[in-house]
Amino acid sequence: MICHVLAIGDVVGEAGIRHLARHLKPLKRLKDIHFTVVNGENAAGSGIKPDQVEALYTAGADVITLGNHTFGKPQIARRLEDDPYLLRPANFTGRAPGRGWGVYDCGPVQIGVMSLIGRCGLDFHADNPFTTADKLLKGDRPALAVVDFHAEATSEKLAMGYYLDGRVSAVWGTHTHVPTADEEIFPKGTGYQTDLGMTGPIISVLGIRPEQSIETFLGGLPGRYQVAEGPCKMQGTIFSLDSQSGKCVGVERIDIR
Repeated sequence: MICHVLAIGDVVGEAGIRHLARHLKPLKRLKDIHFTVVNGENAAGSGIKPDQVEALYTAGADVITLGNHTFGKPQIARRLEDDPYLLRPANFTGRAPGRGWGVYDCGPVQIGVMSLIGRCGLDFHADNPFTTADKLLKGDRPALAVVDFHAEATSEKLAMGYYLDGRVSAVWGTHTHVPTADEEIFPKGTGYQTDLGMTGPIISVLGIRPEQSIETFLGGLPGRYQVAEGPCKMQGTIFSLDSQSGKCVGVERIDIR
């Protein structure tokens, strides 16, 4: 059986949530998607609120991953403890609430989903994501396993992809909000893309009003960042996975506007 896994890039603001709600389920029907992972760490701009978690599930997410803004909205802490489908980076300190690895039903098979955060350019005193992945992949695990690596540096993401090649079915990057044109299948059968892109306003700087971002780079005081307005895009990638071998057999970028 071929299991089609859809990974959706960082959802930005209420506008991104609304766009996801309009387009995700039709895309899943069109592409025969069996399982969907959505990065939701920017649903509230910085972080995600409990009602937005529900909105992403209603829109069609099976699992929600987070990143450096996991605790941007502190009220999410209890939800992280109680909700097995909401994942924060597994290599956060052990004192952080929540989990970064889960195993879920994907049709007649099971799929493991891992959330990791990079350390290059992200100062969060996180544990080593490479050795964290090693620990989580020890012992019994499902044939299908995918990784959302929330990281700044393309080098760190590529290194992770090659490090896990043949040990997981797919590795994709999030965080930079700009899709990369490097979707591929690595030599040992792992599907890969450096960054999925984002789900949010098209005319923006990573989802934020352009004039605010420009003011920052000019050295001014932009104030509290505001999500841009106007038409949105939904970006992500479909990984086609062989449930017997665990290998990726197809990778397709998507961009719905």
